[in-house]
Amino acid sequence: MSKKNRDRAAATISEPAEEAKSGGKKYAKELARLHVELAHLQAWVKKSGARIAIIFEGRDAAGKGGVIKRLTERVSPRVFRVVALPAPTDREKTQIYMQRYIQHLPAGGEIVIFDRSWYNRPGVERVMGFCSDKQARRFLEQAPTFETALVESGITLLKYFLDVSEEEQERRFRQRADDPLRQWKLSPMDVESYNRWWDYTRAYDEMIRATDTRHAPWWIVPSNDKKRARINCISHILSSIPYERVEFEKPNFSKRQKRPDNFVDDATPRNLVPDVF
Repeated sequence: MSKKNRDRAAATISEPAEEAKSGGKKYAKELARLHVELAHLQAWVKKSGARIAIIFEGRDAAGKGGVIKRLTERVSPRVFRVVALPAPTDREKTQIYMQRYIQHLPAGGEIVIFDRSWYNRPGVERVMGFCSDKQARRFLEQAPTFETALVESGITLLKYFLDVSEEEQERRFRQRADDPLRQWKLSPMDVESYNRWWDYTRAYDEMIRATDTRHAPWWIVPSNDKKRARINCISHILSSIPYERVEFEKPNFSKRQKRPDNFVDDATPRNLVPDVF
């Protein structure tokens, strides 16, 4: 990230909480409107056979999961497909690095959302020592060429980096530690990212600087205010894809068949879930 962009993002995410937090009713209304537009996008993608890949990267606890959840909660998982790969297996470690990601790229009529992506290499893997510095730098040299090839093949590639301040990240981590419903979100890797804030800062700055290209630019999403980040990011996705509204052909619900005179109800005992509510 350039110093100018970093300063701009820092200015945005350092707003006082009482000024930055989005109103609940206004947020819900705008999110509902965006969900309608995402449904129109889905219909267009299915009809046109478009191929769209969306990458979400960012700081731990920056809200990637929340954006992805709101992006996909009212559409078909067969069109909006989320890819969140676990740690590579022993076999995958012997493959070409990009190999495990290529198989998940979108086919016609699909939107693939990468909840972290091939950018694990210059980020988490580099900082945590899972790859060498040489491997990370080699990736940064090759990634723009790889992404240019994807775009020239007809894939729409969007890349988003969610940024959050040190103070807000710590607040969210402590909130997770105190809440049984959120403790599963706090992993040992999160704790390391908390301890190594400036190592990650250097790694992410270099990553964005080296791979922010004309074919596949990075878009920074200040996310101290989660609601604002969700609305801004989803709005930007919709504005970045030249979709058109597809007229819905309402089905003709004709008259149902009559119950056959010789139909006998099945009297076989069935296991029913007991009423508890």
